[in-house]
Amino acid sequence: MAKVKIDAQAFVYPMPMTIVGAMINGKPNFLAVAWVTRVNYQPPLIGISLGKIHYTNAGIQENREFSVNIPGVDMIKETDYCGIVSGKKIDKAKLFEVFYGGLSHAPLIRQCPINMECRLVQTVELSSNQFFIGEIVAAHADSQYLSNGNPDMTKLRPFTLTMPDNNYWEVGANAGKAWNIGT
Repeated sequence: MAKVKIDAQAFVYPMPMTIVGAMINGKPNFLAVAWVTRVNYQPPLIGISLGKIHYTNAGIQENREFSVNIPGVDMIKETDYCGIVSGKKIDKAKLFEVFYGGLSHAPLIRQCPINMECRLVQTVELSSNQFFIGEIVAAHADSQYLSNGNPDMTKLRPFTLTMPDNNYWEVGANAGKAWNIGT
């Protein structure tokens, strides 16, 4: 079958939807972020890529802390809203019950099944984005979303984003055991 050239902006692989939190001017602010990835095993590091235009960036740079909150599909409307409106104009923290762990500048969302507190390790300046790398210093989960002490995707019901079609997708069924089915 012949390959057809497509737009280089076709990020067709699903990206996990998260809500990133940061303190700005003493107030919690939240932003919907899908450009998220683990970047190191030990210490556990996570990377988030934010457009330079976002209000949240200033809080991350100033306080060197942020949170990554994993919403379930039941929070799709609130998550989407956090990507539509700016914290410069709207207090998005009013949407959530905010709590704090050990980091005072990494606001966490109680309604999210999984929360990670991150301390900024490095900022990579790109042409249109800033890639923030944070060490996950603590992670929190509601016990109802765990099986055998681990996050259970069927209970979490996380969702992803695809681009350029700009659609959200629920995570589907288990396709097999990693580092096992290939043997």
